[in-house]
Formats: sequence, structure tokens, C-alpha cells
Amino acid sequence: MSGRKKEQIVLQMPRRELLPRAVLKLLEGLHDAGHQACLAGGCVRDMLMGKQPQDWDVASSASPEQVEELFEHHYSVGKAFGVVVVLLEGQAYEVASFRGDGAYLDGRRPEKVYYGSMQEDVKRRDFSVNALLYEPLSEQLHDLVGGLADLEKRLLRAVGEPERRFQEDRLRLLRALRFAANLEFDIEAETWRALCAAAPGIQLISKERIAGELEKMLCGGHSRRAFELLESSGLLEQILPELAALRQVAQPPQFHPEGDVWQHTLLLLQELDLLLPNCSAEAEAPRFSQGRLKRCSELEKRILTWAALLHDVAKPLCFEHTDRIRFHGHESLGAKMCREILTRLRLPRNLIKRASDLVRRHMSLSQFDQMRAANQIRRLQEEDFPLLLELHRLDCLASHGKMELHGRILQAWQKEQNRPAPVKALLNGQDLRNIGYEPGPQYKVILETLKTEQLEGRLQNKQEALHWLKQKFPLTEGFLDTKTH
Repeated sequence: MSGRKKEQIVLQMPRRELLPRAVLKLLEGLHDAGHQACLAGGCVRDMLMGKQPQDWDVASSASPEQVEELFEHHYSVGKAFGVVVVLLEGQAYEVASFRGDGAYLDGRRPEKVYYGSMQEDVKRRDFSVNALLYEPLSEQLHDLVGGLADLEKRLLRAVGEPERRFQEDRLRLLRALRFAANLEFDIEAETWRALCAAAPGIQLISKERIAGELEKMLCGGHSRRAFELLESSGLLEQILPELAALRQVAQPPQFHPEGDVWQHTLLLLQELDLLLPNCSAEAEAPRFSQGRLKRCSELEKRILTWAALLHDVAKPLCFEHTDRIRFHGHESLGAKMCREILTRLRLPRNLIKRASDLVRRHMSLSQFDQMRAANQIRRLQEEDFPLLLELHRLDCLASHGKMELHGRILQAWQKEQNRPAPVKALLNGQDLRNIGYEPGPQYKVILETLKTEQLEGRLQNKQEALHWLKQKFPLTEGFLDTKTH
């Protein structure tokens, strides 16, 4: 599928001196033993595009047993498929033997593999730009399926027959969309037609593998494009029908001039794409709500991206049109649907809980100015408040664009960060018991009211708290502990 015309890539030949020392050591070990050894797949593609590879995969004429004999530290992750992981200098590298594949009977993996030539190995790969091989020791680049020309044209094309490639491994349907989005490539016409026709086959793939591809789309900096491709290919309907239902669901134009709920979600993803490349645990000052967080963990990114994607998922079910369009209760129903969707995708429980809680509370900051001071402070001190504030920012930018309230909340949050660490409660349940208050439901009322007074600065120490307690909750007969009095 072709989108807007993109400039051709000026390819940069890989340079041996830029490779990690351990990678060269691995290649040299295979070469010195008489085996052909190449870098393969994404790392070659990325080097040609002038990008730093994230992974280094090796393809070799050596069998798994020969690889194991050559390197002391290794383990098998797919020996039946010709893959051995070699550990060198604290890093793990996959070494895959040149192979051909037998029949694919389940749409996921071949029934058997056989060791073959480089040519056979390349022809079983998914896309031409991922089928380039590079031998750093001889500085030889092997392009057997036209990958270089496709790379220059920013074109994603299946190797050989597209229908066969997608039938072999249905996860390639999602990988194609992820590559096209994250690399900003077009999808070749025959490849696109085959992909759309094969969309129902994604049901053969495990939910864990689907979730993994979706997360790479969400966190790849091009999530809007990825989800546009998911929608137009028919894959969104197959794996996230709840999101496909957002199309054509109208919204009140005074709050959502951008259009229907699907367009709003896409715009929010677009804002997310501007945020995530600058937000990492390693970054000194990532642009996370204009620098309000110094660091953002990978888990926090995953939580935020899923909450952003699903924050309005319940709107189709909560649609009302009376005096104007309303979506009463879409936050609480959306949280329930978020839990169900992420559970279906087999994501971790902690992520599910925190993401669904963000969905449940994503409208709550609209009432921040009306909260009493103690409740504002309580909210600002919550563990995931920074993520909630970020979701609020993205939501505003993707709709009415009014950022005044967000600015005031951001200032309050920054002020709270500069406040000394919260002191412990001036009184606790044991204190109440020692004084003579009978344990029971009233303890919660007393302690919550006390915390409000403390947060709002009216009580500074234990003596003041005790005096306040006697005035506000005098020891009447109902409060006496009959066991001690």
C-alpha cells in the first residue's frame, strides 16, 4: 500500500569498525573454523540506513552442534530450528544455521527444517529488506532478493510469493505493519493485497505474540501510522474489535472538534509519538509532560501507552444524545473493558491494574480546581499521578487543545515535588486506643479527617492533634473502650 511519496534513502555501507568487539569475535571464531558467517536481518538493514542496530543476529553455514563446540558459553532457544545463543562479553547473540523450511501446518512454525545454503536461507525470510546478509570480515554484502533496491525506495515487499510468506507465519501480518510504520516505508501492492486477504488468519497466533507486536507499535514512535494500517488492513477488527467500534461514533463538537472517537484516539497516539522518543530511563531530562519526570521506566511507558490507546474504549456503549452528545460512565466501563482486553492479551497483572486505573480516572482531573486542598494533595502524592497527568495532557491536545487547567495542575505537582517528604500521620490507631477510643469504623473517619487537617496545614504536631481530637471527637460513651474503662 502506498502512502505519500517518500524520499529515497541514501544507503551507507556497513563499516566493520563500528561493530561491537564481541560480534567481531563471534564472526571470527566461526570463520576461522572454516564456516561462512554473516550478519543478517534487521541489523544489516539498520546499518545501511545509518541507524544503530539494537540486536546483532548471525547466520552461518555451521550447524548448531558445531556452534556449541566452538563457544564455551551457549544455550539453545531453538536448536530444532537451527538457532543457538552464544554468550560473549556479557551479551547474548543468536547464531542461526543456514536452513530451508518444511511445510507450515499451523501458520506459526515449520513442521521441520533442514540445513541448506545461503540462497535457501534468504528465500525463506519475510521481507526483502530483512533478507540482506553482510560479511564484515570480507566486507561483502549479499543481496539475493532485491532488498537494496527496496530499501532505497523505502518499500516493504515480501520475499517470493506474499501469500505463502503470510501463510507460513501469520505474525508476519503484524510485523509488516510495524516495519512499515516504524521505518516509514510503503507496503508493495501485491504484499498489501495478500496481507489484507490473510487478516483473519491472525487468530492462529498466540495472544502473547500479538501483544508483543502491538506494544512495539505503541512504543515505536509511529503508533498513529501503525494503527491506521491496522484499521485499513482489517487486522484491527480481528484483534481489537472494541477499538474498531470507535469509528463513526460522534462526539460533542464543542469539546471534540477533531471528529469521532477513532479520530480522537489517532490524534492522541500522534501526540504520544512526539513524547516517547524523548522519554527513557537513560535520558537526562526526557520531555515527559514538559520535563516533569526525570526518568520514565519501560513499565511506565507500557502502562501509559495502553491507557492512552484504550482511554475512550467504552464510548460506543455509553453514547447518549439528549440535549447534546454525552458518554455517562464511560470511564468506569472503560476501565472494566481495559482489564478484559489486556487480560485477553496475557499482559502482566500489575500493568493491567495500573493501566485500567488510569482509564478509570482519566476524566477526574477536570474537577481538580474544585477539590479541597487536602484532596488535591492526596491526588498529587499518588504513585501514578505523573502518568495520569500525562494522559490528561495528551487527551487535551487531541481534542479541544485548551491547556490552562493542565498548566495549573502541573504547577501544583511541581510545587508538591519541592515540598519536604510527607511526614507520617500525627496520630495512628494505637494512639486512639491508648486514649480510650473504642476500635471500630469510627477510626477510619477520625484518621482521615485528621489527615485532611494535617495536609491543609492546620495541625503541626502531636499536641495540636490531641487537642483537636478532644474538641472534634469528644470521648462519649459510644467511643469508650469497654475493655479498658
